[in-house]
Amino acid sequence: MDKTTYKAHVTAAFDRAAGSYDRMGVTFFTPMGRRLVERAAPRPGQRVLDVGCGRGACLFHAAALVGDRGRVLGIDIAPAMIEEARKEAADLGIANVELRVMDGEFPDLPARSFDVVTGSYSLIFFPDARAALPRYAELLADGGRIAFTSPVFDDATFPFLPPVFTELIPRSLLENLPPQWRPEELQKRFNSWLAQEADLRRALESAGFHEVEITDEPVDLVAPSGEAWVAWSHTQGMRLLWEHLPDDDRERLRVRLTGALDEMRHDGGPLSIETPVRYVTATVAR
Repeated sequence: MDKTTYKAHVTAAFDRAAGSYDRMGVTFFTPMGRRLVERAAPRPGQRVLDVGCGRGACLFHAAALVGDRGRVLGIDIAPAMIEEARKEAADLGIANVELRVMDGEFPDLPARSFDVVTGSYSLIFFPDARAALPRYAELLADGGRIAFTSPVFDDATFPFLPPVFTELIPRSLLENLPPQWRPEELQKRFNSWLAQEADLRRALESAGFHEVEITDEPVDLVAPSGEAWVAWSHTQGMRLLWEHLPDDDRERLRVRLTGALDEMRHDGGPLSIETPVRYVTATVAR
């Protein structure tokens, strides 16, 4: 994988999506982020680092928990995401949050300067996430905790989407993706250390953590309609597929997904898709 090209594509995609990211009437990232912060359990006065903070799914709940005596630093590789989060912090009058543009794979921050590190659907996306874990162990004070989320990976399902989409998205369309984003490549990168609890536990322990806790817990992805879900999907990781599809294929997929998702709704109510999420916490081993 060309790491420079990969990061440039990710940065550009999330910069373009920042204005509407997690703000289109579809709930998923915010409840997942809030639950992750609950599991990380930062205490009043503590210092929290939120990696890949986006528009604040973890950030603002962590800020509320640490209170005026604590502080939360949010970092993201996409400048537009940082700008949107900064505006929101100002609008909400939250004074204990700082935001910086930074490559989370190589955090340029002082050693032992945080009590908690969070990363919701972010840490795992680094080109070499396992190699980054020891860097976060170094950033944590003695007894500090890391907490992150991941999809529950399975070789039989399409990575990063709820299992229902494995049947809804024709695999032939995935050939339009850049090679590093095709399912077989994603499975090599992620399933090799995240799919099995024993492998994940070993990765964290070898990075300098102990007391590893791994819990799979569903999050309800809720959208007003199939059309709303499709619009929302353009603001997150699936945007990479939409952008690489030929016009005709893009329209056919839009119609297919909108119709199939609307059929899952009950009596005209919202669409609700149970999405498996893996919550991981660990304590630095010193």
